[in-house]
Amino acid sequence: MSRTQVRLSGVDLPTWEGTLPPWPGRLEHGLFVRRTPATGAEPALFVHGLGGASTNWTDLMGLLAGRLDAVALDLPGFGHSEPPVAASYTLRTHVRAVVTLLERQEHGPVHLFGNSLGGAVATRVAARRPDLVRTLTLVSPALPSLRPRRGVDPRMPLLLIPGISTLLSRRLAEISPEQRARATIKLCYGDPSVVPAQRMQEAVDEVVRRSSLPHGEVAFTGSLRGLIGAWLEPGQRNLWRQAGTVRVPTLLVWGTEDRLVDVSLAPKALAAFRNSRLMVLPGVGHVAQLEQPETVARAFLALREDADAQRV
Repeated sequence: MSRTQVRLSGVDLPTWEGTLPPWPGRLEHGLFVRRTPATGAEPALFVHGLGGASTNWTDLMGLLAGRLDAVALDLPGFGHSEPPVAASYTLRTHVRAVVTLLERQEHGPVHLFGNSLGGAVATRVAARRPDLVRTLTLVSPALPSLRPRRGVDPRMPLLLIPGISTLLSRRLAEISPEQRARATIKLCYGDPSVVPAQRMQEAVDEVVRRSSLPHGEVAFTGSLRGLIGAWLEPGQRNLWRQAGTVRVPTLLVWGTEDRLVDVSLAPKALAAFRNSRLMVLPGVGHVAQLEQPETVARAFLALREDADAQRV
């Protein structure tokens, strides 16, 4: 598949030495929220993927600091956020959390970013609440597809089955935190060698911390089941149909080495989102915002520049 040409902004981006630490955050109404320093710039919200957290956006938020007042949340049950009421991890639960946060901020429409599960969440938010969204940037969005993924552990579908998922979770607990962190990075990155040592240690520390939480594995398996359930929804609730109702300028980003949301879905997504552009990154995996944050930042800024020019 050839790379679709997307204009990249040529503006100067911030630089820093070493590895950028996570942005500070706090609990707000049960959700843990990280923010870059407020500058009065246009607001943005970043939504992570399955098994991820707000820290998945650290570098991209840093590159866009000053141009966006960026906020990243931990979805219910993930990161440092509290689990949802009745342990309901449906897509509706995550969408409601995002919408509620946006309504409470009262900043007007935001530039909405989503990766994987967060991409599905962001798609539904943009479709149902267009008043809350200025632009949409989706990195490997988890849109409906039930085809097997290359490179994915064949036991993954068993997590959908109650009882068996508990047994597999116990087996995972027997693996060291470093092994689990490395396995996740290998699955999500096209080139795991680009991960800085500090990021690797952060991933290991997060595995240890999550393993101590009673809802850690429940949040993952519950959200996976909730996502698959949303894929099977018919009619107006179908995610592909909802994508077709999104009118805001949309940037789609995929990596050719994505083992979780196959790049073969990219053309269908480009056709579904009517006001969209597609960037396919050679050699990149499931988390382009982590592997090539500068490229994603420049593509977003070009999207915003073009959207601003159209409004004039």
